[in-house]
Amino acid sequence: MNVRESKAAVTSGNPILPGWYADPEARIFEGRYWIYPTCSAPYDEQTWFDAFYSDDLVHWSKAERILEMSSISWAKRALWAPSPIEKNGRYYYYFAANDIQSNEELGGIGVAVADRPEGPYRDALDRPLIDRFVNGAQPIDPHVFLDDDGSAFLYYGGWGRCNVVRLGEDMISIVNFPDGETFKEVTPEKFVEGPCMIKRDGRYYFMWAEGGWGGPDYSVAYAISDSPVGPFERVGKILQQDAAVATSAGHHGVLQIPGTDEWCIVYHRRPLSETDPNHRVVCIDRMTFAADGTIEPVRITFDGVAARNMG
Repeated sequence: MNVRESKAAVTSGNPILPGWYADPEARIFEGRYWIYPTCSAPYDEQTWFDAFYSDDLVHWSKAERILEMSSISWAKRALWAPSPIEKNGRYYYYFAANDIQSNEELGGIGVAVADRPEGPYRDALDRPLIDRFVNGAQPIDPHVFLDDDGSAFLYYGGWGRCNVVRLGEDMISIVNFPDGETFKEVTPEKFVEGPCMIKRDGRYYFMWAEGGWGGPDYSVAYAISDSPVGPFERVGKILQQDAAVATSAGHHGVLQIPGTDEWCIVYHRRPLSETDPNHRVVCIDRMTFAADGTIEPVRITFDGVAARNMG
């Protein structure tokens, strides 16, 4: 038994997934922990998605090629930033494709559907769900959030702007907000991309990536609101590089250990030995809250988190 195997019996270690992956979404489906990342490579090589699952946060198994570009008629270049959710027994998987630079190009945010968390997923619309710039937000980096009452919200955005839309009951259409708006801008201070939403004790914690994804200063900041549509006033950074551990820590997902107030942040970072921007790895560390409900700064580690069995 090598050192890593010995440590893995106690903690997850970091990184938790083998290979180059980024932009992880974290979920609990069917009594298991799941991570859905981007395959981190030059854009033209990002042509499929893998997923990973675990019963204890320590030992991870891979579900390969759960969605491929070849099965998406309109996707021609770059798949990334997946965000799945379960509703009414089906799994809806939102993703970015084609990295469009204007409304004249085809691409944006798509949605696929499956009967199981590992897929296989199929394109639900045969076209993007969101295919244009609204409020200046590039249609990338979707994050789906299901509120306690079943309302579904899709946050997305790049180029420093962020929107939220309401999803219909079918999860593959967009419906208006009660005030008649369709796209609500919710851009907080210093937002760049990678939105993420969680709810704790009736409050909405909105998080996002700051800095450039290819640089060392990529990081995560957050805001707290009493509403899923804000306003979101920036509180501060919670995740950033540590010169002794790794750089470029950002674009994350969050897991809550069922039945507890224990939370983990799943994110990507760049090992200190790497200079290629695409050499990113997925890691996990604890995320804790202060007595006043604010999020404590996360300490990024090589140890990761302790084993926590489901059930």
